[in-house]
Amino acid sequence: MSKVIRYGMIGCGMMGQEHLKNIALLPSTTVAVIFEPDDGMRKIASSLAPHAKFVGSLDALLDEDAMDCLVITSPNFCHASQIIEIAAKRPLPLLVEKPLLTDPADIPRLQDVVGDYPAPIGVAMEYRYMPPIAALLQEAEAATGGVKMLTIREHRFPFLHKVDNWNRFSAKTGGTLVEKCCHFFDLMRLIMGTKPIRVMASAAQSVNHLDEKYEGAVPDIIDNGYVMVDFEDDKRAMLELCMFAEGAKYQEVISAVGAVGKIEAFVPGPTRFWPDDLGAAPTPVLEVSPRAPKRPITREIPVPPALLAAGDHNGSTFYQHQGFLDLIRGKRTKPDVSFEDGLWAVKIGIAAQRSAHLGQAVDL
Repeated sequence: MSKVIRYGMIGCGMMGQEHLKNIALLPSTTVAVIFEPDDGMRKIASSLAPHAKFVGSLDALLDEDAMDCLVITSPNFCHASQIIEIAAKRPLPLLVEKPLLTDPADIPRLQDVVGDYPAPIGVAMEYRYMPPIAALLQEAEAATGGVKMLTIREHRFPFLHKVDNWNRFSAKTGGTLVEKCCHFFDLMRLIMGTKPIRVMASAAQSVNHLDEKYEGAVPDIIDNGYVMVDFEDDKRAMLELCMFAEGAKYQEVISAVGAVGKIEAFVPGPTRFWPDDLGAAPTPVLEVSPRAPKRPITREIPVPPALLAAGDHNGSTFYQHQGFLDLIRGKRTKPDVSFEDGLWAVKIGIAAQRSAHLGQAVDL
């Protein structure tokens, strides 16, 4: 029997709770210690991890011996300082929710720290692990003959409410094209397999949160836009984001095209948001469309119901933790999503935010 891996959790808001639910589905794991400063989130977390010990600070958490690894699911603007504190005091294997950081000034500080970090650091990019997207990643080269063009469309619901409404302001999120879209920029780099060189974005806040005020301030987060990314080797990708389109059947559609064909993944949104009167929620679909012979082939890629019930990301958080556990147990030597991968995703997002603000292309 495998040794029980003991998790320390930093933050247990909405995403942290999804991590707790999925850790509970994995054999030989336990959540040993939690730092969550909000009373309401702490109460929910205690019901999901009833044997965990709660502490009042990150420093107190790092004093606890009964931990084999750490997971950071705190608000975005906390990540950089928490990574630095962990590195200085207790550099355990670490899984950090995206984005790694929100302030470009933190990039050199984190690079210095990570260069000497003695344990693996993985970045939580759930979209890589969604079963239909994982299938696309595996089959894209054969289906396309080499991806030349990539389009990612996300038509979804507005940002949900979080503790102290931190996700309503770009200063704390990094901006929508960092906070939300770093997932997609990570997928672009992974699928294209070459270096991004230029970003051009057009984006705005057109519909959502305009009638909200927090301490007298109106939220400033983008809710729609287009982002084009040029890559080396004459490859290009585009993101289409709309956060007032939750009526769609599929939340994400990813289309990769090459000289011999096209492959597409169709991904439903969170099952809990699907209307009961419409029956069962949609099943994810993968479609391969060769140019010759012209014969689209479509297949469903279902997600186990227990995994759908444990989160809003089509089972991906479970598969992500499987990989992280293999890393901790020495079954693999490096994380699926490295610190450098996570950093590149943020850099592209920062460039996209800047491009949308300036109205011109930004070189990377």
